[in-house]
Amino acid sequence: MTSGTRWRSVRPTGRRSRRWAAGSRAATLAEPVVDADVPGWWTALGIPGLFDVHVHFLPPPILRKVREQFDRAGPLIGREWPLEYRGDDDERVGQLRALGVRHFSSLPYAHRPGIAAYLNEWSAQFAAGTPECLSSATFYPEPGAGAYVAELVAAGTQVFKVHVQVGDFDLLDPLIDDAWGTLAEAGTPVVVHASGGPVGNDHTGPAPMRKLMERHPTLTAVIAHMGAPEYTGFLAVAEDFERVRLDTTMAFTDFFEEMAAFPRDLLPRLSDLQDRILLGSDFPNIPYPYAHQLAALERLGLGEDWLRAVCWDNGHRLFSGDDARN
Repeated sequence: MTSGTRWRSVRPTGRRSRRWAAGSRAATLAEPVVDADVPGWWTALGIPGLFDVHVHFLPPPILRKVREQFDRAGPLIGREWPLEYRGDDDERVGQLRALGVRHFSSLPYAHRPGIAAYLNEWSAQFAAGTPECLSSATFYPEPGAGAYVAELVAAGTQVFKVHVQVGDFDLLDPLIDDAWGTLAEAGTPVVVHASGGPVGNDHTGPAPMRKLMERHPTLTAVIAHMGAPEYTGFLAVAEDFERVRLDTTMAFTDFFEEMAAFPRDLLPRLSDLQDRILLGSDFPNIPYPYAHQLAALERLGLGEDWLRAVCWDNGHRLFSGDDARN
């Protein structure tokens, strides 16, 4: 993927229906095309809603700068990226509720030293006022990172996010080694964008992620975007380390497939990892309706049990420790 490549937004077309049986019930599973289709889709799957581990809510000044990057296809974006959702926080929370997303993150990410504290304070306040939102935080290689991560974990933070592709830092930087150790010991998940999409740098790719896991093998790391475009290498990391998860964020969609298609010969391995794949969307920073991410997952043909696990069970189990659907 290079910064000179021009991408275009592609809408899903067509509609497919299948039959499935759950106990004595049979339901029609129709591929969702527009967002209004989504509640019927997950209802037909027999799950109580969606558990989306990769959603962004940011302080308004930061959000404006992020949107500017997307609008002008900035150097970290590298292609046209027309945003589908632009409302304020209340509107976007309402959209998630209408979709039936019962749990979601806010995933702040620090792109330079000195900003994590601001992002974390805002995110804590947002989660406190939004019952569906997981308490989310971030960290960056800077003096004191290990201490403030320990404080956040003790305060009940449920998920962290680090963004190597934007922050351009070494996952093994000594300034954050204590932070990784704290998260590994606590079992607190951390969503890691370590892949080279859309524009890589010297610190992205599966090799640094593997080295991090070798140093902290019990870390609950959630590899964002299925590791796109380095799918094979990141899939291998997930297979080799029991606590590693992969999130589906933007993977398999027409938008990603036209640039870095998921190799279909990897589908059996993806099926084998059914219990370690988590639904992620990147809402609101997506150039297509939310429904298209779900349609893309269904089109993989891995079956309704896989979809139920990915869209609800795995996230619920990871964050509650309870396999029950409630």
